[in-house]
Amino acid sequence: MDELAILYLTLLPLVVGAALVEAVWLSRTRPERYDWKAWACSLADLAGRRLLAFVPYGLAAPWLGWVWEHRLFTQSLDQVGSAVLLFLGLEFFYYWYHRTSHTVRWFWNAHSVHHTPNQLNLAAAYRLGWFGKFIGTSLFFTPLVWLGFTPATVLTALFLNLLYQFWLHADWIPKLGWLEYVFNTPSSHRVHHARNPEYLDANYGGVLIVFDRLFGTYIEERRDVPCDFGVISPVVSSRNPFVVNFGPWIGLAKDLASARSLGEVWMYLFGPPGWRPNGEGLTTAEIRKRAGLVRPAGKLSPA
Repeated sequence: MDELAILYLTLLPLVVGAALVEAVWLSRTRPERYDWKAWACSLADLAGRRLLAFVPYGLAAPWLGWVWEHRLFTQSLDQVGSAVLLFLGLEFFYYWYHRTSHTVRWFWNAHSVHHTPNQLNLAAAYRLGWFGKFIGTSLFFTPLVWLGFTPATVLTALFLNLLYQFWLHADWIPKLGWLEYVFNTPSSHRVHHARNPEYLDANYGGVLIVFDRLFGTYIEERRDVPCDFGVISPVVSSRNPFVVNFGPWIGLAKDLASARSLGEVWMYLFGPPGWRPNGEGLTTAEIRKRAGLVRPAGKLSPA
């Protein structure tokens, strides 16, 4: 068993246990009903993902090996510079992977599973979907291998990045002062999970929020706009793990079958989620337009 698998199996009971403790606490202290069916769906999603881990195929697996054989350098984490490069490089490529996962339907189909819960809590953190390893998400991180980090090192760093994000899925943690300017926090991540027109497609960072600020995708949580969690459609998400995982791909297959040109095929695959040939779909741009909103760099304001 490799080191990543050992690390995963060691921390997994702690993560699931913490989510269960939070679930019990929230169910006893909040007037609204805790969604235990959604909790069970997240746990089933996790179990299914662990079973799929035994499938010896990932779209990026052979590619990562080839890139490693043709690397430019060989990095050592014993050197401070290499460790900093790995951290900042991973943050940079994670930002673009995450942003693409919201703006390109092919990747959104897999990532949308993570956004299906209508309540944001720690259990939602490990609802990551079953098909990410099959659609090429790891390809975003191959530049790090090309720069001299082993595939195992990159994947372990990515796992630790995702582990940091576990606590960000708590909707009861308030804003954290100056940390909001540098790090991804629960407040920033609540915005990321919100489907309000004011908050769509924002705050893609992993550990840091600085790339969102640099590239104009940072939106601050507002007291006057409470976060409404979940995907745009359906408004009330299924609690069936097979529905939330297979549903987006079934929808894509139906759209491809209805395509009348290669251009439509391309847009259904790689256009923004919600795209329709008549221009009346549920893309972020169309939703904002209907809400009378425009988005200057880094913020959202009325049109």
